[in-house]
Amino acid sequence: MTAPITQDVLTLPRKLPLADKINIVGLTRAALRDALIAAGTPEKQAKMRVGQVWQWVYHWGVRDFALMTNLSKDYRALLAGNFTIEIPEVVTRQISEDGTRKYLVRIAGGHEVEVVYIPETDRGTLCISSQVGCTLTCSFCHTGTQKLVRNLTAGEIVGQVMLARDDLDEWPVPGAPKEEVRLVSNIVLMGMGEPLYNFENVRDAMNIVMDGEGIALGRRRITLSTSGVVPEIARMATEIGCLLAVSFHATTDEVRDQLVPINRRWNIATLLDALKAYPNLSNSERITFEYVMLDGVNDSKEDAHRLVKLLEGIPAKVNLIPFNEWPGAPYKRSSGNRIHAFADILYHAGFATPIRTPRGEDIMAACGQLKSATERARKSKAEIAAEAGLA
Repeated sequence: MTAPITQDVLTLPRKLPLADKINIVGLTRAALRDALIAAGTPEKQAKMRVGQVWQWVYHWGVRDFALMTNLSKDYRALLAGNFTIEIPEVVTRQISEDGTRKYLVRIAGGHEVEVVYIPETDRGTLCISSQVGCTLTCSFCHTGTQKLVRNLTAGEIVGQVMLARDDLDEWPVPGAPKEEVRLVSNIVLMGMGEPLYNFENVRDAMNIVMDGEGIALGRRRITLSTSGVVPEIARMATEIGCLLAVSFHATTDEVRDQLVPINRRWNIATLLDALKAYPNLSNSERITFEYVMLDGVNDSKEDAHRLVKLLEGIPAKVNLIPFNEWPGAPYKRSSGNRIHAFADILYHAGFATPIRTPRGEDIMAACGQLKSATERARKSKAEIAAEAGLA
């Protein structure tokens, strides 16, 4: 149950391949229509063909054009000659004792990202990545210690959802009764990277995921977490429309500057002003404030009272996250008593304040722990070689 299916033993050249065929995964409906017409689809048929291909790829999960049986053989040949249907490759899969699954995923160019699936009694949440590495360098976050390599494409983001459905065998079967329980019922953009620094690709990917003729997850089933890229927050509401979470973690600029360095560009007051003006903000669509509990740093009763004051006028809930420690981390997790005392102050002020149960800690899949295992392995091998005088 805990061993990876395969070991990561292959390092690929870090150059994007030159593709002679267009990958359908990640194309918007408009882009797919244009591509089909350019490949020889009559313009009058294009809308119908988009709908047919879209359903095969995103509803049924089909990757082989030959299996698209409501298309003529000639048209299937045209598609196969001009297009491909490709998603990222699962290199390793680890399963935690609590059922959490962590996938090490290889994308074009040999880069790797991590994806986490968290099963719960009433939902199944998939935590997906938007960048290879991260540019934010939040000091409590293991992912932030890995430098930004590049943005993921829309296809690579959608592909993370598709590969999880592959692994969970969740694609529907034609003619079979409709399955009412969704294994991947919720998506959170809380993996590697800052989603709002890759806005267009995240937007296109989430609109594909929300499309009712495909994967069909409602916008309230998707939560995007940002560290506070203020100029993109209002745009996110209008162009994506999913739920918003903010990686907050401190009640003073002095502390947040250290924990979340983006605060030096857009401080707490600026961020809160943008959130108060957020479109669709209501009690039914509250903003989630994520707050990692760090011993002696941000977990005092004074911090809790300041947080109550800061959130006045904002329909909000606060997720308290016990710090998930990683090797070399500069912080310790707050004690259970401190976390509960903090939560009580927020609760009595009228805020929903769940304390997140750490999941997947035994496979480094918990919040803030994501960092490519391959990158760690490469670094350790280099260090070993240097110590041995081989480098």
